[in-house]
Amino acid sequence: MTTVTSIASRRAAPTSPPASLETIQLHAQAHNALSTALHFLGQPECTAQQLQTATARAVRAATLLKRASAAATIERKEV
Repeated sequence: MTTVTSIASRRAAPTSPPASLETIQLHAQAHNALSTALHFLGQPECTAQQLQTATARAVRAATLLKRASAAATIERKEV
């Protein structure tokens, strides 16, 4: 007699719910802020003002990422 092992599911991993519009917007804003910071840092002659602007954009990006992470955590708890 042959032993048959049943497989519960064919999916490799459970699917996650889609991200909310708020989380997507925060992610996009963080991406734009980091892109701007890198643009200023990539200038051949980065002035003190450009360095200050790049730092401000990087800090803004970190804040936006923190907010996006918090929003995503709240979304997961609601599901």
